[in-house]
Amino acid sequence: MTGGYLAGKGAYLLQRLTRQIWLRASLFSIAGVLTALVAAWLAPVIPDELSLTVGGKAVDNILTILASSMLAVTTFALSAAVTAYGAATSTVTPRATQLLIADRFTQNALSTFVGTFLFSIVGIIALTTGFYGDKGRVVLFFASVVIVAIIAITLLRWIQHLSTFGRVQNTIERVERAALEAMTAWAEAPCLGGTCAVSVPADAVAVCVDGTGYVGHIDMVALCRIATRHDLIVHVATLPGSFVHPARPVARIEGRCDESLSAAVSVSIADAFSIQPDRNFDQDPRFGLIVLAEIASRALSPAVNDPGTAIRVIGGAHRVLAALVDTPADGERRFDRVHVPDLDVDDLFVDAFRPIARDGAGVVEVQLRLQATLTALAHHAPSRFGAAARAASRSAMTRAEDALDADDVATLRSGDIHRG
Repeated sequence: MTGGYLAGKGAYLLQRLTRQIWLRASLFSIAGVLTALVAAWLAPVIPDELSLTVGGKAVDNILTILASSMLAVTTFALSAAVTAYGAATSTVTPRATQLLIADRFTQNALSTFVGTFLFSIVGIIALTTGFYGDKGRVVLFFASVVIVAIIAITLLRWIQHLSTFGRVQNTIERVERAALEAMTAWAEAPCLGGTCAVSVPADAVAVCVDGTGYVGHIDMVALCRIATRHDLIVHVATLPGSFVHPARPVARIEGRCDESLSAAVSVSIADAFSIQPDRNFDQDPRFGLIVLAEIASRALSPAVNDPGTAIRVIGGAHRVLAALVDTPADGERRFDRVHVPDLDVDDLFVDAFRPIARDGAGVVEVQLRLQATLTALAHHAPSRFGAAARAASRSAMTRAEDALDADDVATLRSGDIHRG
């Protein structure tokens, strides 16, 4: 997992590109067109007896049916996907839609339908122009049969997929899985594979970026290469997910270099930070916890009033945080010349639990689960989570005391950890 997590900027941009539906649809469309055209070149390998047995015109009706039906199927599938995106935006959180849009099966299904449509259109056009001989028609026939089987399987799986796609539970699972992957990757390679942050010398040169937005990815390979080449130490000042602007340094350079070299190195280091308008889940474990908390906050709003979803989110946040201490580090320090801050546990607990404690202050069932989860985390890793869990428990209890009646407060106090 850490291999992709610590990938260079080029690999990171390629990874984001492969998540785009247009790329996958284009590749499937090209494959469909090539499949239709390659039949003419495979014709010489077809025996004469087979071409007489199958019949030259057997493929015409199949392609016509595919062309007429696949356009409608593609339109239906796209409408269903857009409806799921809209449902997730309105009932869960808009931040979760990026995971739905990047869903591989949805992209594969839509791309298969589009590719089949283009395959049938190109095949019909080629047939009408006499591009195929009798043997070429046989190849096209067998290709059409294979594609019909693929379409049938894809449609059946698509129907099953739609039964859960975009639903609240399914979206929570996707967000939790993305947050868990990012947290596990960080635990395997703490500080992005660099050295833990240390005090920065007063004469270190600040490096700023030109744009304004969120740090989406840090190319640690490039930073280490630059530092090694010029005998420097790079102090990363902003983790992925941090909001940056031209006045906020993203890193500081420690070492001896003249003014011209310092300017050139600063530009190279700034280029290692990918700045985006929105946060993403890749290198940012906090973002997954924030999105989970958003889902719980919406579920606890008076308009929704769904404590069960908030309780489900609390369980997911528990698993994500536990992965930080349960996942063993690989023990390899890849980037000795790059110092990176560690995750702040207090911030993680605030991101995960403060919105739930605030919006669920008057719901005793949510508060009970919240206190139980904080207790479990404090006992699970006392040295790492103890102080943060107790602070979160005290804050949640204070809010609950103002919103619940005396009996509910007494119930909470019987098992909370805020007194520890």
